[in-house]
Amino acid sequence: MDSVPEEVPVALSYNGISHVVMLASPTDLEDFALGFSLSEGILADPSELYDLELEIETRGVVVQMRIAEARFVELKNRRRALAGRTGCGLCGVESLDQVARTLAPLPAGPAIAAAALHRALAQLQQKQPLHASTGGVHAAAWADAAGDLLMVREDVGRHNALDKLIGALAKDRRDPAAGFALVTSRASFEMVQKAASVGIPILAAVSAPTGYAIRLAQEVGLALAGFVRQGRYTVYSTPERIET
Repeated sequence: MDSVPEEVPVALSYNGISHVVMLASPTDLEDFALGFSLSEGILADPSELYDLELEIETRGVVVQMRIAEARFVELKNRRRALAGRTGCGLCGVESLDQVARTLAPLPAGPAIAAAALHRALAQLQQKQPLHASTGGVHAAAWADAAGDLLMVREDVGRHNALDKLIGALAKDRRDPAAGFALVTSRASFEMVQKAASVGIPILAAVSAPTGYAIRLAQEVGLALAGFVRQGRYTVYSTPERIET
């Protein structure tokens, strides 16, 4: 029988209160919890996470996090309840205002060469062990401005993979503006939202972006590239960040 990817229910709990249950691959869950907290605006800075513990149960995993009291009060006021689909992005958002939360425009920065996108892509296949064994997961990768891959995270959910990458970047204190993210999926609105919310200026995807994603990328000044494959790519927003 072929190997298949695993997924488990993962409950994220803040200061003793369960906030969301997601389905995720059971790897790099500390990165996932931190990245989700940052990309969803629950935390504004990694320093606001005081403690994180994994509790392994027969039915899944509970991630217990202790966060700054001010952030916890804000979280309770948001009254956001997400319910467990695989990296469901906007599931459970209660109003349209919560979907289009305000994001600060990304500051201008140095452009990367288009060749960096293809350089990163060429390295990615060799750095996806879970995909190599199962063929059924997404990856989110981080590359420096030259296109050298520095970090890769995998998950059954594309949003989860990006959250894991964001958490890993924060844990290692890497500057999100010093490189770009590459994902092995389409670029949806929530993927752009997550990237922009933590200061990633360039998001490259091997598949297509959505129109909503393009409009958000244009609004915040994020360079969004789609169909990044050997010998081709298309830039849909903020082209000055990618030199041809």
